Amino acid sequence: MKNKVVAIVPAAGLGKRFGSGANKPFQTLMGKPIVVWSLETLDAVDEIAEIIPVLKEENMEIGIEVFEEYNLSKIRMIVPGGRERQDSIFNGLKVVEDNDCIVLIHDGVRPLIEKAMIEEAIRELVKGGEGGLDGFDGVILGVPPKDTIKEAENGIIKKTLKRDSLWAIQTPQVFPYEKIFAAYGKAIKEGFYATDDAALIERYGGKIKVIMGSYRNIKITTPEDIDIAEFLLGRRTN
Repeated sequence: MKNKVVAIVPAAGLGKRFGSGANKPFQTLMGKPIVVWSLETLDAVDEIAEIIPVLKEENMEIGIEVFEEYNLSKIRMIVPGGRERQDSIFNGLKVVEDNDCIVLIHDGVRPLIEKAMIEEAIRELVKGGEGGLDGFDGVILGVPPKDTIKEAENGIIKKTLKRDSLWAIQTPQVFPYEKIFAAYGKAIKEGFYATDDAALIERYGGKIKVIMGSYRNIKITTPEDIDIAEFLLGRRTN
């Protein structure tokens, strides 16, 4: 593959739903900080040349110590986060030096991401993102929802959505650097904030492909999610 891949790992969120004062990315999950699980998997992907974690200012020092302890050799620098997730990722994008690279963005609190899924997302972008009728500007992971999804307003159901056309979106999300950087620059300038990175590409006319992720690729949001992650990791290692 001619383009190198740079992974940006946002782990600077406030973690409000996790509990007051909790330092979620560095909470222990089966003896290891949550963020390290994701970083170790990314570090093992041959296509990834560099990893840029984005941390809260007060976590920069502990981040250096922890990442050295776990010998995460592809981390060249740690970037301070911003007010929102989007600001944090833009901080990471601004320090990328290779404008021709591929950027992979993965939430630092999705510790169960599998190496094969990362590799598949990169392959799909390289294969289909080089122009032509089927060319696209990003590849994202998702899973079809299992539950019936309804749209409501003020507690009153407005309509039931067709489940067969819906996806619950995950990370990693993979983009050509110039595409995602341009979309971020425009969105920040306009003051537009989205809940995922692909939405910014979509906003400015880009084409996104979704591929199957995994129901195990959960995001640690509440303390109960730690129990779920421990159970799933236990099944993986047994």
